[in-house]
Parts: sequence; C-alpha cells; structure tokens
Amino acid sequence: MEDHKEEDFESLLNQEFKQPVRLEPGQAVEAVIVKISSEYVFLNVGTKGEGLLERREVLDDAGNLIVQEGDKIRAYYLPSNDREMRFTVRIGSGSVGTAQMRDAKANGIPVEGMVAKEVKGGFEIKIGTVRAFCPFSQMGLARNEDRASVVGRSLIFKVTECGDRNVVLSRKAIVEAERKEKAQGLKETLKEGMRVQGRVTSLQKFGAFVDIGGVEGLLPVSEIAWSRTEKVEDKLSLGQEVEVVIKKLDWDNDRLSFSLKDALPDPWERAAELWPLGTYHTGKVSRLAPFGAFVTLGEGVDGLIHISKLGAGRRIAHPKEVISEGQDVEVRVEGVDVAARKLSLSLASLSRAAEEDAQTLKEYQDKAARPPAESGTLADLLKAKRERKD
Repeated sequence: MEDHKEEDFESLLNQEFKQPVRLEPGQAVEAVIVKISSEYVFLNVGTKGEGLLERREVLDDAGNLIVQEGDKIRAYYLPSNDREMRFTVRIGSGSVGTAQMRDAKANGIPVEGMVAKEVKGGFEIKIGTVRAFCPFSQMGLARNEDRASVVGRSLIFKVTECGDRNVVLSRKAIVEAERKEKAQGLKETLKEGMRVQGRVTSLQKFGAFVDIGGVEGLLPVSEIAWSRTEKVEDKLSLGQEVEVVIKKLDWDNDRLSFSLKDALPDPWERAAELWPLGTYHTGKVSRLAPFGAFVTLGEGVDGLIHISKLGAGRRIAHPKEVISEGQDVEVRVEGVDVAARKLSLSLASLSRAAEEDAQTLKEYQDKAARPPAESGTLADLLKAKRERKD
C-alpha cells in the first residue's frame, strides 16, 4: 500500500513540474472550453496553464454565445508581453488597425473581413478601419459561384502583404485547407461503388463536376445517362441534386470520378421482356453508319438494322440512300442478345412483305401436295394475292 502511495505521489509530481508545451506565435491549437466568464473564455490547450480568449470573439451578431463549455474550438496563439496565454479565433471581430494586420501576417493568423465591393482585378475588403484588397484569383470561388454573391458577406482571409498603404489578402489558401480537411474525413468513409448524394457545380462539354460534401469529382458525359448524351445541359442543370455512384477514387492526384447512369436501372435488364424476338415496334433513327442504321427503341437501348436489310433486295452503298437520322420507323426484332447488349432489327415493311411471300409459298406447296393440283403457278398466286391486297 505504501509503495502504491509513493508511485501516485511521484506521478503527480511529474505532472506538476513537466516541461510546458512551447507555442509559437500564430500556431493553431485544438482547445477545449473549460469555462466562460463575462469577459473571457478559458481554454485547455494542453499546457500547464489555461489559455484566454476574449468572449466577444464567440458571439454572433445578436450578442449570443455560439459555443458552450465542453466544446472544442480552433484558436491561434497570440504573442503577449505579459505571462498570460492569449488566443484568438481570428482578427477582425473587434477594433482592427494596421498594427494588428502586421501581426496577423507575421504570425499567420486569419483575419475576418467584409467584402465591400468588386473593384478592378478583385474585391475591396473591410477589416475594422483597414481597407484591403483580394485579387479574383485568390478569392477561392467555387466553379459556379457568382462574384456578386460574395459582396456583403463576412469571410476569412490570410494576409499576404501588409505595407503602410496597402494590405493584400488571400482566401484561396483557407478554402483549400478546408477542402483538404474535408477530403481527409471523406477518405475514411468513401469507397468505390458507393452511392452518394451530390450537387452539380459546373457543366462542361466533357461532363459535369459534382460536389459530394466539400469535395468535387468529375461526372463524365459518357456516365450521365444510358442513352447517348449530346449536350450535358440537356440532362443536368447547375445546382441540381443528384445521386451518383463512385467509379474511381484517386486521392493522390485529387481525382474522383462518378457515374449517374449506374445509379439508375439498367434498361438492358428488361430488353428481352420489352422487345421480344419477332415483335414490331416504332423507334427513331439515332445514327447512321456505313454498315447500317441504329434505331432507339427506349432509354439507352438502340438496335441495329444491318445495311443488307435496308435495300429491299437491291444493293445499296450507304443507309442514307433509304433512311435518314431522326426518322421514325417501324421495325421488327430479329435477334436479342442481352449479354452483348445487342438488338438486331429489320424494317417492318420489308419483314411483313417477306412473311406474306413465305405464307403464299406455303399455301402453294400445300395445294401442290393435294391432287388434283389446281392450275396456276406460284407467280400467279403471288400476283393475285397482292392484287387482292391492293
């Protein structure tokens, strides 16, 4: 028992006299709020003493606290002449002048400023009594974010230059750091093949960019729909909420790719049921090729009429001699190969004529097999049958 007490005493003594963690000016720490008074917020920053943060820095515009005891916040260490450990969550929440801006630049402390207006080459930012400038290239705007949308908003910046008459800011580095932090969190949860919710942030000829919670990825044009997509804007719009499947995660090169069509039912799964062998359907000619014509029967399902089935018995050099893109045609299903995702088609008019000729031949053969044979040749029967049809 005595040995145990000695060990506890030694442990407490070591904790009391352990070397304090040395903080550098501007260093960011994750601190736990241990107490909130009328003037200060007391922080546990992992050192012997407690850090001090001015209460006004954690009030909203209405003067209400936005944190409570036990919360964890990110704060920045401020150099101080006294022995107190002072912290700030940002510069700009109170009276600010050029001296504070120099401190912010020297120590890497973020500043909070209001975007006053758009000027030549960027924006004018107001931080206390200081008027600063942020170039367009350093605003960190999202792909679809309108410049006018940030005017009047309070944002966080880094000070990149601070002279007697000019202060230059950058928001891009902060936005990039936030994006990397979100990406790090997503790395632990996202897997290829997962379905995720996203929002369309940009439309391009080659596809669309989709934000899935602070991280963007590419939705290629070939992955937007099961059918052929000519124009991305015909299928998607900016700000549209979509469910996509993660196709590839390349965190090293910061490349994510998605598929929208994989989140939709595969139309080929019901192809044999919807377009059975020998049935007739109406479709639209979607594309002509030297070897035949493609006809769209449903979303994402095209069938092929081979060029040999387009000439009604005569040889043609190209399908355009008898058919054109965009034309509505009636077709007959000649073959269904779901595994290969192929439908073989023929023009219905030619198929029906061939079926009638085959039926007439059968009738002739049946008559010929029953003596006495009636007069008349096969050609006569075909002629008579077509005359009756007319």
